[in-house]
Amino acid sequence: MTSDITLFVNPSAGRGRGARAAQPAARVLREAGFSVRTVLGTDAPDALRRAREAVAGGTGALIAVGGDGMTSLALQAVAGTRTPLGVVAVGTGNDFARASGLPVRDPVAAARVVATALKGDGGRPVDLGRVGETWFGTVLASGFDSRVNDRGNRMRFPTGRLRYDVAMLAELAALRPIPYRMRLDDGPEKLIEATLVAVGNGSSYGGGMRICGGARLDDGLFDITVVGPCRRTTLLTVFPKVYRGTHLGHPQVTTHRAAKVTLAVDPGHEPVTGYADGERLGPLPVTAETVPGAVRLLGAR
Repeated sequence: MTSDITLFVNPSAGRGRGARAAQPAARVLREAGFSVRTVLGTDAPDALRRAREAVAGGTGALIAVGGDGMTSLALQAVAGTRTPLGVVAVGTGNDFARASGLPVRDPVAAARVVATALKGDGGRPVDLGRVGETWFGTVLASGFDSRVNDRGNRMRFPTGRLRYDVAMLAELAALRPIPYRMRLDDGPEKLIEATLVAVGNGSSYGGGMRICGGARLDDGLFDITVVGPCRRTTLLTVFPKVYRGTHLGHPQVTTHRAAKVTLAVDPGHEPVTGYADGERLGPLPVTAETVPGAVRLLGAR
């Protein structure tokens, strides 16, 4: 493997932690004997273009420095190629790194893991989900959680995490079940009413919310969590349990496993947006498929 590797940096991740993390990560990698170049972008499309150029140019590894958004961009560049991915997780959520057993908010430790893997086994194959041409590593969300995202993205005030807390309260006030049409693999289409449906390649989203707590990155299957119709009080009871994954035992929660999932809503129902790795996919219907071993992840356990 070439000793030339690429740091793919989001300088604004985690309120500037991305920029601060790049320097110590690069130092560790250079001390390990690697030649390191850094790729930035003026915006997400420009950053992705530059990352793809690095991969096409034969870089020995693409190392995402930032949060889940930066890791998601990096996945679009390396998925299905022979270029391994490293993750220096210094964002707000870091769900992909958590699911992979990688260091979180410790750029020196993360860079050492990358260096060790590059000099050793070259990384471990892990699965990804794919919707059309878009790859995702953690969770595809639809329903109540995606409505909170939609509302939060439309709001200009307040800022930060508080914006999504306010958006959640507003969506709770408007809570209503969604008439889904769900197909698992090549089975029959099922008509269900649900508060949300989450499709997990990884186990968590939103900074540790274990919505698909049993999901693994190496089993070739999604874990699908369906939260049935809920009253506001029930949802407020269930949601705090998501951080421990204990919501999966609630009678309003059912789980499924499949390699392919199609989600749609009844014709005439208001659109429901899908989000994957926190990034907007667009309105349902969507079909997500697992792709086993789609990327080699450096240091994953």
